Amino acid sequence: MNIVAHPVTEPVAEHGEGPVWSGRWGGLRWVDMLAGDVLALDASGRVRRRHAGAVAAALRPRASGGYVVAGERELLLADSDDLDAPLRSLGQAWNDPTVRMNDGGCDPEGRFYIGSMAYDGAHGRGSLYVAGPGGALSPVLTGVTVSNGLDFSPDGSLAYYADTDTGRVDILDHHPVRGLTGRRPFVTIEPERGAPDGLTVDAEGGVWVALWQGFAVHRYTPDGRLDAVVRLPVGKVTAVTFGGADLDRLYVTTSRLDVDPREQPQAGALFAADPGVRGRPVLPTTL
Repeated sequence: MNIVAHPVTEPVAEHGEGPVWSGRWGGLRWVDMLAGDVLALDASGRVRRRHAGAVAAALRPRASGGYVVAGERELLLADSDDLDAPLRSLGQAWNDPTVRMNDGGCDPEGRFYIGSMAYDGAHGRGSLYVAGPGGALSPVLTGVTVSNGLDFSPDGSLAYYADTDTGRVDILDHHPVRGLTGRRPFVTIEPERGAPDGLTVDAEGGVWVALWQGFAVHRYTPDGRLDAVVRLPVGKVTAVTFGGADLDRLYVTTSRLDVDPREQPQAGALFAADPGVRGRPVLPTTL
């Protein structure tokens, strides 16, 4: 099945990433990652922006109210859902200035996972971490290159994870106490079709994967079969989420990093599509 995505905004982000829909926020938020900004789409279609720091890699709502932003090398907490609420740091997670945080997400227990990568994309210098109750990070996976999308199956027993450099989406077992174990391949994406970036899982267990340099989003069934393709007019497709009152719209972020605007004038815009399936409410963090 082929689905066409349409732009919702102008090219508002240099490197749009990490879209999240929350009713508490009144809609969609995402990040302009390397500008260090959090963006919000209001009901009128206007985009609001607040600066969080040198990098804004990912965000999630907090179960207690407010939200968390993964910064360059630290987690930042807001105690209010207001976009402009003050942010307080939980402390620098590492000292190496050549490595930054990247995509992240939450498990059904509210644990916040955040990945990392080297600024230059050097092989094996990234990790996937899980944050403890006070925000201290513990490694879950090491030796990754570009730690990217992470989401869970509807029953919470499985996690799907992309290290972009591998060209794969992997699958892991998830246990409420033991966390993530048993990493193994789920699907491999041919290089000519792009590289896996952000991802989300719908209410039927389908896995939607944004394809960097692929001009598309792929949906894979739980058994790994490609059954839908969302086409976009821009190559650097970065991340996906479901939103809208019924969680039946697919929102897609894009990047214009090193893109010629004459060739791809809509690069950096937010796109949306109607895929005919619903998503699931975002999993908040207990941080």
